[in-house]
Amino acid sequence: MGDDSTIETMIDAESAGVRLDRALAAALPDLSRERLKSLILEGHVVSGQGRVASDPSVKVQAGQRFTLTLPLPVAAVAQAQDIPLTVVYEDDALIVIDKPAGLVVHPAAGNLDGTLVNALLHHCRSSLSGIGGVTRPGIVHRIDKDTSGLLVIAKTDKAHEGLAAQFKDHSIVRRYAAIVAGRPMPRSGTVDQWLGRSERDRKKMAVQREGRGKHAVTHYTTREALRDAALVECRLETGRTHQVRVHMAHIGHPLLGDPLYGNAKKGFKSLLTMLKFNRQALHAERLGFIHPITGETLDFFSPIPPDMQELLSQLRVV
Repeated sequence: MGDDSTIETMIDAESAGVRLDRALAAALPDLSRERLKSLILEGHVVSGQGRVASDPSVKVQAGQRFTLTLPLPVAAVAQAQDIPLTVVYEDDALIVIDKPAGLVVHPAAGNLDGTLVNALLHHCRSSLSGIGGVTRPGIVHRIDKDTSGLLVIAKTDKAHEGLAAQFKDHSIVRRYAAIVAGRPMPRSGTVDQWLGRSERDRKKMAVQREGRGKHAVTHYTTREALRDAALVECRLETGRTHQVRVHMAHIGHPLLGDPLYGNAKKGFKSLLTMLKFNRQALHAERLGFIHPITGETLDFFSPIPPDMQELLSQLRVV
């Protein structure tokens, strides 16, 4: 890995007399005030006289110079790895990836390498937001390991904060293609059910009573009726863990291939085995948001991948 990067800056007249963290935030707009505060407290900010500036609240003077050291957003569990990525869009602030099924988003117990983060560290070098910490640099949102499709990753703190705000106010456009057991009736509808960790199985999420867990809303519409199944589009109003999978199972239409919430009929099981389809039939096909730096409206589309296309072709009513 490369060395930590350094930034030198000087306090201007407008920032004279204000707190160090605020003055640095004004001089370095790509770094959030919270990130700068952490850097100061961790001893990564040095004055022009060579003294460590360890107090974020100290008042600064015009003309003072500071050198900041930005540690690379990696840890022993997150090393750069040359893993192929499908880059849909990239600029200095963010990158949009079309993730294949089977790729874990970030390192965790049991998956310390071979993740999207490892691939991003190689592709982007040190250009990833530090807000997510050393194991999740740049990660603003996630999709499950065995779900394919679109993800946006922040390369700067400012982009991270802007994207996170859009996720928080539910203005991000997220649409998934899912193949479910049975044909939903009505063909379109809304599942408005709170989700929380299952008490019976901590690996699973479960529908909870109102006020317990987190509020979750999924809007679904049937795109195509299939043989004892359906291709549905799910629009997420919220983005909770396993949301589409739990909500669709809750209304009696679990995703085909879902190992946690499936309970598929024998006919589907033999078909999935024949096709070697070993994941939930879920694909994040559309992602839209306002660029956090330029203000441009961005909208990305990823076609349904070949494994789900093959499953669809087998399920189409002749």
